[in-house]
Amino acid sequence: MINIPSSEITPEHGYLSRRAFLKTLAIVSAGAVLAACSVKPRATAAPGGTPPHAGAATDELGDALTPYESITHYNNFYEFSTDKEQVAPLSANFKASPWKVEVGGLVKNPRTYDIDDLRKNFTQEERIYRHRCVEAWSMVMPWVGFPLAKLLAEVEPTSEAKFVRFETLYDPGQFPGQNDGYYPWPYAEGLRLDEAMNDLALLVTGLYGKDLPPQDGAPLRLAVPWKYGFKSIKSVVKIDLVDVMPVSLWMAAGPNEYGFYANVNPAVDHPRWSQATERRIGELSRRKSLMFNGYAEQVAHLYDGMDLRLNY
Repeated sequence: MINIPSSEITPEHGYLSRRAFLKTLAIVSAGAVLAACSVKPRATAAPGGTPPHAGAATDELGDALTPYESITHYNNFYEFSTDKEQVAPLSANFKASPWKVEVGGLVKNPRTYDIDDLRKNFTQEERIYRHRCVEAWSMVMPWVGFPLAKLLAEVEPTSEAKFVRFETLYDPGQFPGQNDGYYPWPYAEGLRLDEAMNDLALLVTGLYGKDLPPQDGAPLRLAVPWKYGFKSIKSVVKIDLVDVMPVSLWMAAGPNEYGFYANVNPAVDHPRWSQATERRIGELSRRKSLMFNGYAEQVAHLYDGMDLRLNY
């Protein structure tokens, strides 16, 4: 985990208490619906400033945040291990700095960004997102980051660009799982350009007001909350604008099980299990899964005219 001076970080219990206090204060003093729109930025900070705290203790549906301990110790990150509980210890010495991210392909202004530039030059926002794994478990995540659309606007995609391809660091020395030849490393993922430009698509630099820990994709990952979690690629080093649909790692490894879109769709089962319900980490009973993970109002228009039973 990244070490941050204690003077700069509010403990998790204090952080949640502060968030609950601010939520109550806002409701009492101004009638503000602070938690009802948490997919939108709650506050802003000057570039390079402390990531803002939204003040909400739940998502916009009223679901409680998943504890930091759970988020950082129950991880799918095959580059480290296929055992979720081994990812955190195996990532303890991961070097997330220095870190460069190349952005190129069909763009007018290709750039290479240092991770510190991304933190300082793009206003960091807190977004509370539901995270739904294709394995049918879920969490509620208080991410810190900035919209992918802002980065894309800076590099200016050309008219030929139709998709965005993302790539994870390839370093078997740090990623012991990359020594497994079964998977076509490095991890790659992709979005349609209009999906990538949607305001919900977030480049994540932090979690619970801290820098993103290695087991959760340090120092930069993607969060696409209306899609299954494997679309939200971790430890990103390369972003390319392309004119053909990228082949993701899971499309290559399991083409009969994983399609390009990976939209959360309770009506379309995985070949080996139902997607109609999910297990929220920390809860005993299962709950119904929501179409587009509950973000239909923001994203359903992207798929008008598509048969989502086929374009899974």
